Amino acid sequence: MKNDNIKNQYRVNEQIRVREVRIVSDGGSTVMPTRQAMDMAREQGVDLVEISPNANPPVCRLIDYSKFLYQQKKRAKELKAKQAKVEVKEIRFGPQTDEHDYQFKLKHAKEFLEDGNKVRAYVFFRGRSILFKEQGEVLLLRFANDLEEVGKVEHMPSLEGKKMFIYIAPKKTGSAKKSQQAMDREKKAAAGKETAAETTAEADETPANGGLLANAKISPDALKKLQGGE
Repeated sequence: MKNDNIKNQYRVNEQIRVREVRIVSDGGSTVMPTRQAMDMAREQGVDLVEISPNANPPVCRLIDYSKFLYQQKKRAKELKAKQAKVEVKEIRFGPQTDEHDYQFKLKHAKEFLEDGNKVRAYVFFRGRSILFKEQGEVLLLRFANDLEEVGKVEHMPSLEGKKMFIYIAPKKTGSAKKSQQAMDREKKAAAGKETAAETTAEADETPANGGLLANAKISPDALKKLQGGE
């Protein structure tokens, strides 16, 4: 049905019933009687295709109609792909989200970003939990930091009423692949080292991977709690 719609947009050869037409080509344009234009099309083994019916006179081209339709369908398909709607997926946290729930939501956020969708994560503060807004900010910054391989922050954490939001957009596929390769090299280099446990212990005392958490204006107690401390 869609292909028929494209096909019916254009008049071809004998379907063009106006007295004269403007023939356009790479060399310019010429106004001539429609019958003369049809004769030219036959001599060249192509078709007379009306491109702009509302022009005065209508604009036509001497082209292979089958090839022209193919190009139009291809162009329409590419345009549709570019205009594909990007969805915004929401991820909700509480100010004291446990580690298991955090990892579960992190996994889904990665899938959303890899599919080309944006992620809007937020912490909802219910009642007196608004007192933990600093802890909520740390949680969102950690979330963004853990997604840095597949996403980039569009909007830093901001409090709107009882919700604190952060917006993350997908990275280009090429950038994500490159980062993944770098991460794999780091994992391979770290494998077998006897000091892995000590390195992990030291990392627990400082913001993970530096990044966004390193720049957050938060108290040591809030940071320690989010990183697994009591």
